[in-house]
Amino acid sequence: MPTSQLIRGYEVVIGLENHVQLSTQSKIFSGSSTAFGAEPNTQASPVDLALPGTLPVLNRAAVERAIRFGLAVGAKVAPLSIFARKNYFYPDLPKGYQISQFEIPVVQGGKVEFFVGDKKHVVNLTRAHLEEDAGKSLHEDYHGQSGIDLNRAGTPLLEIVSEPDMRSGAEAAEYAKTLHALVMWLGICDGNMQEGSFRCDVNVSVRKPGEPFGTRREIKNLNSFRFLVDAVNYEVNWQIDEIEDGRKIQQATVLYNPDTGETRAMRSKEDSADYRYFPDPDLPPLVIAPEWVERVRGEMPELPAVMAARFESADGLPAYDATMMTQSLATARYYEAAKAAGATPKLVANWVMGEVSKRLNADGGEIVAAPVGPELLARLIGRISDGTISNNAAKQVFESLWTGEANDVDAVIEAKGLKQVSDTGAIEAILDEVLAANQKSVDEYRSGKDKAFNALVGQAMKATKGKANPALVNELLKKKLG
Repeated sequence: MPTSQLIRGYEVVIGLENHVQLSTQSKIFSGSSTAFGAEPNTQASPVDLALPGTLPVLNRAAVERAIRFGLAVGAKVAPLSIFARKNYFYPDLPKGYQISQFEIPVVQGGKVEFFVGDKKHVVNLTRAHLEEDAGKSLHEDYHGQSGIDLNRAGTPLLEIVSEPDMRSGAEAAEYAKTLHALVMWLGICDGNMQEGSFRCDVNVSVRKPGEPFGTRREIKNLNSFRFLVDAVNYEVNWQIDEIEDGRKIQQATVLYNPDTGETRAMRSKEDSADYRYFPDPDLPPLVIAPEWVERVRGEMPELPAVMAARFESADGLPAYDATMMTQSLATARYYEAAKAAGATPKLVANWVMGEVSKRLNADGGEIVAAPVGPELLARLIGRISDGTISNNAAKQVFESLWTGEANDVDAVIEAKGLKQVSDTGAIEAILDEVLAANQKSVDEYRSGKDKAFNALVGQAMKATKGKANPALVNELLKKKLG
């Protein structure tokens, strides 16, 4: 392993468990609504409250979403899987156990591919299993007491567990972003991290290269990719400090405090034996017939990897660009709409990854509501392609369009006087003046110093206030210099 990946001489080992709230209208074992924001305990049926004599009934739509995910990551969709009781006591867990899957999960294996920078990574998945969420304890408004809201109890989750294949916080964050984009692309989750629809638990350990895995600590309930990176970086350095000071790492569940940037232990980490799993006697085994799987496969949207491969082969995009254009379904649709409006695919990708992304990040906006829509961007790119304006001028036009100062490309070009000079005679006259005034650079170029050519181009662009067509300047200047 390259030493550049080591931190203070240690290798970082990371695995993720992601709790994905499935986009069903009702809960996994009851008919209660899953809508967010209702008054406490108004969406909790007798089943969710665990009243005596109530029985769970599995939500078919939750299973369909699990199948869709399994197909998307190339996993095995188990023809038979088992629901189990995971026993633990918590005030907001009314049954005293959570219905989950243990020994035989519905989705087995699979992989997720993504880029960190321009380097491709693959993370293997262990499993994805269906389970119900717990309720929520509320502490803020009760002056020394806690309130219990069971609206979330029974909300359907798909817990996606990765292998410990990641080696940095940045890598873990890119994996989580890719997974987040995929579940939204598939329509199985709304992806709203603020509402708890997509939560990350990160298992972190460190070891010297070549040694067995170290003892892991699990950072719970991270709901931001930036916090994920910060939490991992803090935890890694904390673990290394402990080891370097001669102390052993104790397996634990920890919480990350974004205000202090620190992790702190919440409780010692349980092993599976502590939960006393056993098959739930109230639920029969989940049987998924091959015909069901094939029907779901037929209803799947084109997957990001397949679409990216199409952008590579049909549009000639590099692999990295194609992956960036399929980061979200909205981005892919934007790219395709700009391309359909006549813009060169590679230039569309460059602008989406460049100016569009930069402004969206600064504004905190979504591409679907970008002030410069795909057709408007295509018109701007068209004016670069036909030589009307330079790239630098195009950025000025883009700024005017984005801020709402104008909504017509040609009108902005005209109003700001940004049209390129492509008149050969006019440019030749300027070049004659530049050559006469810069004889030293001319002599240096003719003696083999290529940098002198760039200096002459710079002088020519300066003389035309940046309006000369750079390609034409280069061509004519080379002719004049012989």
